[in-house]
Amino acid sequence: MILLKKTTINDAPWKILFSALFLSFIGLIALNSISHQNTTIIQNPFYKQLFFLFIAFCTFSISFIAPKYIIHKYAFIIYGIGIFLVILPFFGSSHAGTYRWLNVGLPFNFQPSEFSKIFSVIALARYLSDNNLKIQKFSSIVLPILIVLFPALIVLNQPDLGTALVIMSIVFPMLYWAGARPFYLFLLIAPILSILTAFNVILFSIWALIIAIVIFYARTKIIEGVGYFFGNIFFGLLARPIWDMLNPYQQNRVLTFIYPEKDPLGAAYQIIQSKTAIGSGGLFGKGWGYGTQTHLKFLPVQESDFILSVIGEELGFIIIAIILVTFGYLLNIIIRNSFLSKDKFSSLILLGLGSILLAHVFVNTAMTVGLIPVKGLPLPFISAGGTFLVTSYMMVGLIMRFSIHYSD
Repeated sequence: MILLKKTTINDAPWKILFSALFLSFIGLIALNSISHQNTTIIQNPFYKQLFFLFIAFCTFSISFIAPKYIIHKYAFIIYGIGIFLVILPFFGSSHAGTYRWLNVGLPFNFQPSEFSKIFSVIALARYLSDNNLKIQKFSSIVLPILIVLFPALIVLNQPDLGTALVIMSIVFPMLYWAGARPFYLFLLIAPILSILTAFNVILFSIWALIIAIVIFYARTKIIEGVGYFFGNIFFGLLARPIWDMLNPYQQNRVLTFIYPEKDPLGAAYQIIQSKTAIGSGGLFGKGWGYGTQTHLKFLPVQESDFILSVIGEELGFIIIAIILVTFGYLLNIIIRNSFLSKDKFSSLILLGLGSILLAHVFVNTAMTVGLIPVKGLPLPFISAGGTFLVTSYMMVGLIMRFSIHYSD
């Protein structure tokens, strides 16, 4: 007879929290270096980060002790609250022409879209896990897509393209984990790639050939296959109208990514200064507080979007490597716990939250070194940012909670 040991809170993977705190500690070191230029506590990124870390730890505690069955039961109500929150900024005043933040009467603002990412994961996990949903037809993935598309479109109109893309990024791994055919996921991604490749005739021709080959090997019905193929050709024809719909600053970011040398003092300035900072730091950095790009204000948005550039210049590439290894270790734990989870809802929650963290780490790191256009996404646990830091630790609490394999 085999006796099963009942797991408790003591069995939670505390190494997840310790990893997050370690990353926050590195972030505080970098923020303390750049904070000497601010005279008041309210404007000081270091002290602001300490304050938000306190709030973040309170949020972590609440999400960690929240019963799983309550989160499951009220998943769609939580999702509705998230939709309500992302709509609220449109009824307030704009900040720099955007409606991303709510003025709560404090020295800082509140960004509701950060919560909508988590709430969308919860709702999608509930839908995909209930009633043993079988994703056997393409039509069965329409509603899951709409669950994430609705808040993403609202956020996109704020406008906040980066956060909207993060919200949309959760649907692909969660659908795959729930059993969707890879061909269906290909059909979701194909229109995006059709639009991107349409600006180059050769690339678009190669992509059309790839689509035809995938459709052939998927053994679809002839009518469906023809529809899929010419549907993507149609999306390619929409590339120019979609480009014209982008705001000028969004077009500049894309053009800067492709041709950074054309505007080194304008749109390309951030990327050039970021790469210069990291390159000048070398393996071991210039030393804490000795970053010239940082302290001479050559590097913009250094406390949030480009915090990794500050770390690279002052502490060196070796610390960047340690940060990336820590993120990899953290994501490995999350994916492993998702795989070992005893119920589908918990497994999908873990995978969805892990996808959010991965999206932020990938975009922020790639943006910092100029591999992708600037998107304005902070680095989890490290970048200065009130709402994002709070929601990052909320995710840590939920990840640890759903990693405990027992029923409430």
